[in-house]
Amino acid sequence: MNLQSAVISITEGKFLVINCGRLNLLSYWLLPVKNQQPATVFDQKVASSYDNRWAKLAPIRDSLDLLIRAILSELPINAQILCIGVGTGSELINLAQACPQWQFTAVEPATAMLDICRQKVEECGITSRCTFHEGYLDSLPPSKEFDATTCLVVSHFLIDKEERRNFFNQIALRLRPQGYLISSDIAYDMSTSAYQSLLEVWLRMMKSAELPEEQLEKMRATYGRDVAVLPPHEVASIIASAGFDTPVLFFQNLLIHAWYSRRTLPA
Repeated sequence: MNLQSAVISITEGKFLVINCGRLNLLSYWLLPVKNQQPATVFDQKVASSYDNRWAKLAPIRDSLDLLIRAILSELPINAQILCIGVGTGSELINLAQACPQWQFTAVEPATAMLDICRQKVEECGITSRCTFHEGYLDSLPPSKEFDATTCLVVSHFLIDKEERRNFFNQIALRLRPQGYLISSDIAYDMSTSAYQSLLEVWLRMMKSAELPEEQLEKMRATYGRDVAVLPPHEVASIIASAGFDTPVLFFQNLLIHAWYSRRTLPA
């Protein structure tokens, strides 16, 4: 099972959990749909209002962006960047504006979201620096090695640990030796009282973004069932086993954790 089938399997339940784009660390929507694929759920109406919906939680996004720019600042002046789950493109645009000669490959399964991304990229005048792929990582054609990959709040939708490891291994194989992986996910030890406490704060934060109470309760129910919420050290171990050096935890905001790691040098 690949990432696509993992996402589809979630849609066969009572609600969909999905994420896309620079705002994705805040916006794994819980929509009451059934047997729908991401491209269907993220229609033009949803995609066009996506950025505004999560604007109230922008400080979290901005702090993560700041740290990602610092981590990747040592990359070559003409670095090649792979953005997995690029959504409406804000994550890509943020990096592109900071590094005006970097080249980007944007991977996104939802047509309407990728259309918004293309529009925003064109408005920023950086279309010539971007390649767009509508689909999933496993359908991305072979290309030259990337210097870095961003993968924000994606892998926790892979419930099976081996499939999650294989996903990270796919990323490793597309990176140059010592190329960077920036990955973020919901992660915590769900058996602890601290998790229950943070979850309540997390839901109050989501409520401030005007999510309906019904969706908040669905969010509470899905963690650990349709979203693989693992202790942070277990997520780091999965990444390391997929061809990366020991991941470094560089960011935490409530339940969101982010790591950077580098593709292990060949023996």
